[in-house]
Amino acid sequence: MSLVTPRSRRHAKLVAVVLVLVTLASAYHFGVFAQVADPKLLVQTLVAMGPWGYLAFVVAYTVLQPFGVPGTVFVVAAPLIWPWQTAFVLSMIGTMSASIVGFSFARFVAKDWVSARIPARLRKYDDALERNAFQTVVLLRLVLWMPQMLHYFFGVSKVGFWTHFWGSLLGYIPPLLLVSYLGAEMFDASGRMQPGAWPVLAGLLIASLLIAVLARVYERCLRARWSSP
Repeated sequence: MSLVTPRSRRHAKLVAVVLVLVTLASAYHFGVFAQVADPKLLVQTLVAMGPWGYLAFVVAYTVLQPFGVPGTVFVVAAPLIWPWQTAFVLSMIGTMSASIVGFSFARFVAKDWVSARIPARLRKYDDALERNAFQTVVLLRLVLWMPQMLHYFFGVSKVGFWTHFWGSLLGYIPPLLLVSYLGAEMFDASGRMQPGAWPVLAGLLIASLLIAVLARVYERCLRARWSSP
């Protein structure tokens, strides 16, 4: 006999929702949202924390990004504080942790509520996820990065947890590596783009689209090969 009943599941979901609301309310009360909304202020806060800034960065990223704070704030701030290698590792840990939280919240806590709010522009990828889940996750992460709604979309889809995990990890590597390596040249201390950043971002977009096109061509070639007598 299962010890997990529908009533206990409802209670667990309610507790999870309450924890999220309490966490967000506490962050607002203590001015965390104001600090992370401004990359310059975020940089000053993390620098003042010394080694504890690593932990604060990852925790704040993990808790706040899935529920409204743009992940780019953290990704832009990281290379302004630390060497690019450290910035890349911390950005990857924070981005993956936030993605897992958003995915899990949508799948296990608020699936019905989230499902009703997934935009049509993401729903059109349902068939692609059923045919080639891993490849589709990689491409969407590579092109769209980490919007909260994409976390939720994967959570309410049929994509398995580990497919989402490894696909997201692979898709995040190129953009996070680029921003971490060139962040100091792409953004000033206030988080605004430098004029020279636009060619870099354009190159990243073109490369992402090229990879997406090549992957689609490869997929069609495989289907044609398997369907041929």
